[in-house]
Amino acid sequence: MTTPRTTRDRLQGLAPVIAPRTRLVVLGSFPSVASLQAQQYYAHPRNHFWPILSALWGVDLVRMPYVARLDVVRERGLGIWDVYASCRREGSLDSAIEEAEPNDLAGLGARLPLLQAFAHNGGESARSMRITRALGLAVYRLPSTSPANASWSFERKLAAWREVFARHDLL
Repeated sequence: MTTPRTTRDRLQGLAPVIAPRTRLVVLGSFPSVASLQAQQYYAHPRNHFWPILSALWGVDLVRMPYVARLDVVRERGLGIWDVYASCRREGSLDSAIEEAEPNDLAGLGARLPLLQAFAHNGGESARSMRITRALGLAVYRLPSTSPANASWSFERKLAAWREVFARHDLL
């Protein structure tokens, strides 16, 4: 596996995690350095994404192999992707993202016949809400699961995520 550079070189994101029965797509901004190195969504050990899904679904995704996690995600009707396909960035902070190239969110929506909503994971992702709203689906802004979002407790994040997942029968 290659290690992405944390220089000003253009970084490439990850492919979407989707299935024909995807009803809700969670959109991050762009994978962290840890995620790019592992080629896995939300790979940073302090990111709350997998612990939140574990709590919502009563399944210990954190201890599962990544491929098995993705199987559970797809079976439950959840999709995972990012708003940016590529960018330049040093480190992992969203504030360091430059020259971002967006992913084809409209194209993704067209490929998913059961898609009901997009949920933006954090503020940088939410900057693309005008694009997702234009697709005619429900759109939510969720609190970031990033360890950089320390102002929200795990319990507060979990409650916000639970509300959105409940609206789309993902619980």
